[in-house]
Amino acid sequence: MEKNQKKQTKRRILLVQILLVGCIFLLGAKSFDVQIFKAHDLTRKAEQGYSKYLTIKGERGQILDRHLNKLGTSIDAPTITADPSQILDPARTATRISKILNIKQTVLKAKLSRSGRFVVIARKVSPAQANQIRNLNIQGIYLKTDSKRFYPNRNLAAQVIGFTGKDDSGLEGLEFKYNAVLEGDIVKIKVTRDGAGRVLDIHKNRRNQLKGNSLVLTIDKKIQFLSERTLEQTVKTHQAKSGMALVMKPATGELLAIAHYPGFNPNNFRVSSKYTYRNRALTDAFEPGSVIKVFTVAAALEKGFTPKSIFFCENGEYRIGKFTIHDTHPRDWLTMNQIIQFSSNIGVTKISETIGKKALHDYLTNFGFGLKTGVGCPGETNGSLLPHRRWSKVDTSAISFGQGLSVSAIQLISGISAIANDGILMKPMLIKKIISNDGHDLQIFQPAKLRQVVSPKTAAQVKTMMNLVVQKEGTGTKAAMEGYRVCGKTSTAQKASKEKNGYEKNKYIAGFAGFAPQENPELAILVVIDEPRKQYYGSEVAAPAFKTIMAQSFNYLNIAPERTKTMIAAVIKGEDK
Repeated sequence: MEKNQKKQTKRRILLVQILLVGCIFLLGAKSFDVQIFKAHDLTRKAEQGYSKYLTIKGERGQILDRHLNKLGTSIDAPTITADPSQILDPARTATRISKILNIKQTVLKAKLSRSGRFVVIARKVSPAQANQIRNLNIQGIYLKTDSKRFYPNRNLAAQVIGFTGKDDSGLEGLEFKYNAVLEGDIVKIKVTRDGAGRVLDIHKNRRNQLKGNSLVLTIDKKIQFLSERTLEQTVKTHQAKSGMALVMKPATGELLAIAHYPGFNPNNFRVSSKYTYRNRALTDAFEPGSVIKVFTVAAALEKGFTPKSIFFCENGEYRIGKFTIHDTHPRDWLTMNQIIQFSSNIGVTKISETIGKKALHDYLTNFGFGLKTGVGCPGETNGSLLPHRRWSKVDTSAISFGQGLSVSAIQLISGISAIANDGILMKPMLIKKIISNDGHDLQIFQPAKLRQVVSPKTAAQVKTMMNLVVQKEGTGTKAAMEGYRVCGKTSTAQKASKEKNGYEKNKYIAGFAGFAPQENPELAILVVIDEPRKQYYGSEVAAPAFKTIMAQSFNYLNIAPERTKTMIAAVIKGEDK
């Protein structure tokens, strides 16, 4: 009996041993399978629990003025997301965050009740909203690092800068034109999460490396502001439709201001009319009126005439075929100086007849009319200047005093600056340089000379004529500045009809273009006011605005008054005390 029990015990022990060895073998085999054959898959699955891949986009580069003041930048604007599987009470959670995000509770509750692990609650919220959500510390609600475009100066230079859309891609202006330069890089990176699913590492340094490049403009924020303020006051005072003001450095072609009114706030562009988005200084063409006379006279001087050459001005009426050319005031014989000073249509008509339509066309083309300037903004117009072969006699006359052709404001300020710059036409500059995300210069743009349009002698003679415009008996006396010799030209152009041949009744464009000081011009300014009411002459509407912008800009730039001959004479006589 005892022997049988011992045998049974031994068999049981042996069976247990066999079972243990078998279990150990199976565990070893499973361990080998897990560690060797399935290691990669299991590691990947494990990582999915505490890590994830995110596609991140670098912050958009900045748009800066010439002194590195921010015109367009990006600010933190987190995106709020949720993991519905972790939301314990969707209704209560929706109630807590709906007021902060200004979203209906019912909409939020529906999102938080969905199946799945991810849902977007709100994109690019303000930093204040993000902080309030963060402080609630709700399980399953997450803040994803993001940014949005911000324009700290609101309306300032909005038409030049433009704006971006929801995905931070440029839609208008320089934001659109230089989107590839400003846009940040995109990469896919792995980030770590904690047990609650929160991202532990957002790779802040990596985001900075992905940041886009920045544009440094030639625009001066202060002069842009002065121009916009003056323009707004002028448009409102004269109940005009709109206005433009441009400020350029004649020697370099740098644009210090491109102002428009009315404007818009690019931070909230959707509430504004699309009409206000356009950089009309480049995109819109208009008949320039009498400003063009300085270019007609410059062509004549190049052809051998002198400032004292005289022309008979027909006592105010001159008939060409079926058409009659009129002057505001009847005059008989006028020198070329006086033709510009008094802005005689008949005088420049006689000049154009003398030099011929081909010469007039050639010089207008050389001054840049009928051609894009290549300033680097989208939508630039060529304007309109027909081949001279298609000009009739009356066409030649009209073009000589600014009708029958159309120009952009950027073409006009460039042409006036060429007169100021000893006859040298410079390419307009709006971009000064491109800098990297760590502040290094990637590309520096230098002033570019296009061509010598007229000789320095001719340019000097035209300057003198333009200075007469702002003196007594000239048409632009309201642009005169004490202490500086201002050169300018008024313009009052009747608007061409868009629906029929001819011109609109009682609709005008008032303009004034000029520069100062006469000897070494620091700034050239163009003011264009569209459809002013009651008063509509350039001398009454645009000239005072020109003076205000010039005077305030000179004060800001610390440009000292000229020591004119009168001042020097006073010093010699001991009168300068």
